[in-house]
Order: sequence, then C-alpha cells, then structure tokens
Amino acid sequence: MAQMIFVNLPVKDLETAKGFFGKLGYGINPQFSDDKAACVVISDTIFVMLLTEPRFKDFTKKDIADASRTTEVILALSADSREKVDELADTALASGGSPAGETQDLGFMYGRSFQDPDGHIWEVIWMDESAVQGEG
Repeated sequence: MAQMIFVNLPVKDLETAKGFFGKLGYGINPQFSDDKAACVVISDTIFVMLLTEPRFKDFTKKDIADASRTTEVILALSADSREKVDELADTALASGGSPAGETQDLGFMYGRSFQDPDGHIWEVIWMDESAVQGEG
C-alpha cells in the first residue's frame, strides 16, 4: 500500500471551508465526514481533514494557532504544468482565498501561493524535472 498523508486543519466554518475546496475541484469523502469534520480528497494518497475548532481541540492540549495571524505550516502541492499552477491559484483567489506571497519563477520551477479562508498557506509548485535530474 502506498504511504498516505492526512493533514488535519482547524477551521472556523466547516461549510465555508468545504465550499472553498470544492471550488478548487476537490471532492469530500463522506465516509470520513460529519458535522464536525470533512475529508477533502486531494489525490489517492493526500487528504485534508477539515476539523471544526472544537473537534480539532480533541486531538491536542495545545492552543490552536490562529492562521490569520501566525504561520505554523505551509502546505505545498505539486502541479503538472505552469498553467495548472495558475489555474489552481486563480481559482483559489476567486473562491474566497487571498494572496500569500509573490509568484516565484526560476525558469525550471514556478510557484504561486494563497491563503484559504482560515488563513492556512498553500503553495502550488511546478518543476521541470528534466532540468533538475542528476542534481541530487
């Protein structure tokens, strides 16, 4: 079985968060969703668990970071092309997201970033693998 990742994110409004990720083209797995959580399917091996803040608090004794004021993590997703980077970032911005940084264009690598409605930072990156082969 391929290794999977489940990113758990606290959200203030579950319906708003679900709507945002739905507009980005991601589905919700109802098997792992209820009125306190939603499982966003990014790919066959990447899932984002959107948890209401009270539900998120069930998993930690620490304070929940206010992502609109602090940054604890930056989530990065790969894209198949520069155009796909722009498509996802533009859709995020048009769907309630906000800018999170400048466009990065290094020629062999291109990326843009945005904040989701709760302030979590997402980067979308395309890399020309042929330009970096043998660099390791």
